[in-house]
Amino acid sequence: MPNIQPALAILPSGENAARPARQYLTFRLGGLEYALDYANVQELRPLKALERFAADGEILSGVAVSRGVIMPIVDMRIAFGPRPPRHDTTTDVIILRLSTCVMGMVTDGVTDIVTLADGDIRPFPSLQTEGAPEVDYLLGLGEIGERRMIVVDIDKLMAIRKVNLAARHAA
Repeated sequence: MPNIQPALAILPSGENAARPARQYLTFRLGGLEYALDYANVQELRPLKALERFAADGEILSGVAVSRGVIMPIVDMRIAFGPRPPRHDTTTDVIILRLSTCVMGMVTDGVTDIVTLADGDIRPFPSLQTEGAPEVDYLLGLGEIGERRMIVVDIDKLMAIRKVNLAARHAA
């Protein structure tokens, strides 16, 4: 896991200035790079360093204890694609501090922390026109030079939602 230190970046003030830039933790899942607001990150841990107990499920990888907090662990590698999980030295767990709970999220690996201003995140045009509420966790595509990452609202992504079965069968 890389040694990650957050840095502060603020855009210039003025009439056209946006709010201060935000820091995002970037991570890999299935060959793609994602970013989530660093304010939601409580801790980063290698998967092997967590004390895990309870039976493994398919997406709910079990329950773990970190610093005395018992939390569910969600394996996003399975949730984002049908491939068997392969734990190796780059498999990381991001301990998230969400609005409703603390939970762990297993990823292929944490990359780093980037600073993005609002102008660095472009919305996905097809999602805006179709008004897809089931993917409202996708905030846009973050760009820094040639680097692109999918920016997610981690609170919305990890929220438990009711599935509209009629809409699901129609799709």
